[in-house]
Order: sequence, then C-alpha cells, then structure tokens
Amino acid sequence: MVQHAANVGPKVTKGLFVRLEAKPGREADLEASLKSGLAAVLDEPDTTAWLAIRLGPTSFAVVDAFPNAAGRQFHLDAGKIRITNDAYMEMLAEPPSFTHTDIVASKLPLQA
Repeated sequence: MVQHAANVGPKVTKGLFVRLEAKPGREADLEASLKSGLAAVLDEPDTTAWLAIRLGPTSFAVVDAFPNAAGRQFHLDAGKIRITNDAYMEMLAEPPSFTHTDIVASKLPLQA
C-alpha cells in the first residue's frame, strides 16, 4: 500500500496548465496525441506529475508539476517543439494557452 501525507513525497513548487481546444471532428486525434505524449515526459526527470485531462467535448488540458522553475522551463522547451508543430496545430481550433502556476500544496506518492 502506498503511503500518502500532505506536502510529503516529491517536493513540487511550480506547475503548468496548458489548455487545448480541438477542432470539431479532431477530438479523437488530439486525445490520441496526448496519450502518446506521455512517453516523451517519462524521460524528463523534473516532470514530477503529468496529467492529460478532458474538460469537455472538445476541451483538453495538460497539468504538470515540477520541483522548480528550471524543471518547468526544460519541459516547456521540449514540449513547445512537440505541441507547436504543424501536424499538432492542425488539430487545434486555437493556439494552446500556457498558464504558469505556483503549487501551494500537493499530495503525491512517497518515493521508495
């Protein structure tokens, strides 16, 4: 059983919220692209948490957590190359919006 405690486990202080709006008829393509994007972030040591979520019929978001601003910037530099390529942008109704956040509390699994 994994033990949890508030503000225990990997320390995260910076976050990122990326909102994505799919073009009508491209929702399944965007969802598949988000699912395949997991492989890329697995190799990023400072991407402590990464979630691709569906907010509504055509609305998606990616929520990330990092230990520091440098980890977030590394992720942004790598991810913007992936997310702003022409094939990806063709799925979107509008450019993605990036919101930098500060994490004030977290619940993450304890590392062994």
